[in-house]
Amino acid sequence: MSHFIDRRLNPKGKSLGNRQRFLKRAKHQIKDAVNKSLRERSVKDLEKSGKISIPSKSTAEPRFRIDPASGTRGHVHPGNKEFAKGDRLKKPPSGKGGSGKDASDSGDGEDSFQFTLTRDEFLDIFFEDLELPNLVKTSLKEIKNYTMRRAGMTSVGSPTNLNLLRTMRNAHGRRLALGRPSTKEINELKERLFALERISQPAENEIAEKKTILAKLEEMEARRRWAPYIDPLDVRYNAFAPEPVATTAAVMFCLMDVSGSMGEREKDLAKRFYMLLYLFLQRRYEKIDVVFIRHTHHAEEVDEETFFYSRQSGGTIVSTAIEEMQRIQDERYPTDQWNIYVAQASDGYTQSGDAQRCVQLLTDELLPVIQYYAYIEILDEREMGVFSDPDAGAELWRAYRSLKQGNFAQTRIARPQDIYPVFRELFSRDRKEKAA
Repeated sequence: MSHFIDRRLNPKGKSLGNRQRFLKRAKHQIKDAVNKSLRERSVKDLEKSGKISIPSKSTAEPRFRIDPASGTRGHVHPGNKEFAKGDRLKKPPSGKGGSGKDASDSGDGEDSFQFTLTRDEFLDIFFEDLELPNLVKTSLKEIKNYTMRRAGMTSVGSPTNLNLLRTMRNAHGRRLALGRPSTKEINELKERLFALERISQPAENEIAEKKTILAKLEEMEARRRWAPYIDPLDVRYNAFAPEPVATTAAVMFCLMDVSGSMGEREKDLAKRFYMLLYLFLQRRYEKIDVVFIRHTHHAEEVDEETFFYSRQSGGTIVSTAIEEMQRIQDERYPTDQWNIYVAQASDGYTQSGDAQRCVQLLTDELLPVIQYYAYIEILDEREMGVFSDPDAGAELWRAYRSLKQGNFAQTRIARPQDIYPVFRELFSRDRKEKAA
């Protein structure tokens, strides 16, 4: 089988097949390059396309080349003052190694191949090994999508839906039942009539036969008029009925501490995590509701703009956010109709005794009925070194460590670079296997 490689430029999505084959062949190198580019890429730029570089050997394709050190070839060169006819010229040495600024004198250099990934290609690679865990299709909620399915036949409809076979079958049965004369019978009588008319001196029996044929033709034509070849009653159309397509409903609760202990840096890290999470959810699920709840000493549901950008100060009582989330869930998102996921961001500080209240609410009320709960604690780099022990930390962190349910996960971040590894850890497909 022959393979043709189109090496022309690829403007406006042309030669898409070649591009897809290339991405598939260099998948591992491209994935490594995407992971490296995430260190310099901000969450706001995550959706945008961008250039990446992979080793040029990843783009190698089999091809036939002429060996420059062997063979006999003839060339025609323009005249010169240095050489004359019959002079023997040495072949130039074959060079290896890189080119440009990164070329290698030893022949071991390697150029990089740079190309641009589209937005969809970048996100496909970035989210390839991620999955929202424990998605259970508990119910079918808010059916909005429909697909058309065959629903038998109908006597009215669009001409484009005409069922020719059924229409002709109905017409044929009706014509047989009504005894409609066929065209063949009429043509035979007309041929006999023409033969009789060509006789110059017909006999009495021929005149009588002629009158009989004319009467019979008149009767047959009348029967054909009131029994047409195709009647409107014969026509049948393909009928289509809209069939609802059920979609799984999931809701994601985003909880964030916006008290005075959460500075601008902490809030910015939390915003980045939620922005990434929101983008992930939009990509993975058609029907997804996102509820934003912020809290200080009291909690409230807000819109996305207020959640990310509005300022508020006050003390910290984390349990108020969990209680508000539980109230909203009871009112609008019953567990038999919705898959429930929760992501919480905080600096870990709360009033004395409130952490145990949070653990009690999660253990007794929420974790048994929700699919997943992710807790993100935001620290500074100095605190990350102090709290290197997973059992050490603020009161809320230590209290959450006692939760052993499989649908609960907690982790820490201190820098924007930590968001991506943490996100992958929380939502990796094999998180449960690694934990086991």
